[in-house]
Amino acid sequence: MIRILTVLFALAIGLAACAPAVGPDGKPIRSAYKISAGERGKIQFRMLDSVNALRSAAGSAPVELNAALNAAAATHSRDMSIQNRPWHFGSDGSSPIDRINRVGYAGGLVGETISETFETELETLAAWMEQPDTRRILMAPEARNMGFAWHQENNGKLWWTLVMGS
Repeated sequence: MIRILTVLFALAIGLAACAPAVGPDGKPIRSAYKISAGERGKIQFRMLDSVNALRSAAGSAPVELNAALNAAAATHSRDMSIQNRPWHFGSDGSSPIDRINRVGYAGGLVGETISETFETELETLAAWMEQPDTRRILMAPEARNMGFAWHQENNGKLWWTLVMGS
């Protein structure tokens, strides 16, 4: 009998370890999304494919990744982390237009979307699509180019920046 109770107790502990931890809101506590070295090269293309799928469904032309816009987005993501706040102005007072001009982008600015989160790029895209102002930027018919970059802090916090250009 003691053996059976011991086995049942061990099984109960094992099953309890499999259940997700639950937060005060009753929802599972998520672990931080850590971008591995192997994922770094895939993230921009995963975002590009996802944005283009959404644009296609809305009847908009696809956009292409642009190296200059990627550089502007990367600079801003790192700068937001340093400032520890998500906003569209750089620590030097630069605007999104200033940043795309600095990197030599020949087109015009359609818009910039930013996020401070622990979520994946696709969860962040879903959140952007729920907001009318950021959705408008992502779906803008005049957009032809996209830049996308991020900065991840040691604690897992991500600073995402997506720039659309004409």
